[in-house]
Amino acid sequence: MMHAALAIALLSLVIGQILSMVRLVIGPTPGDRILALDTMVINALGLVIVLGIHQGVRVYFEVALLIAMLGFVSTVALARFILRGDIIE
Repeated sequence: MMHAALAIALLSLVIGQILSMVRLVIGPTPGDRILALDTMVINALGLVIVLGIHQGVRVYFEVALLIAMLGFVSTVALARFILRGDIIE
């Protein structure tokens, strides 16, 4: 039962990642592209966690924490750059 749930979760995350990539390419505004990148970070985070559960390795959860922190900081930096034109005041 666990293998089926992990397979469904992995498939859902892969489909979400592909749809986010499509949105990144065709997004008409920079806001749409930033949102697509943030969604791709969340999907990558989910993929790493599902892979860690499947393989039973705890290192993947630490990697997921690093991906989450870097994704948040990069989203904030891109949004500030789009709004103000600079990142550091």
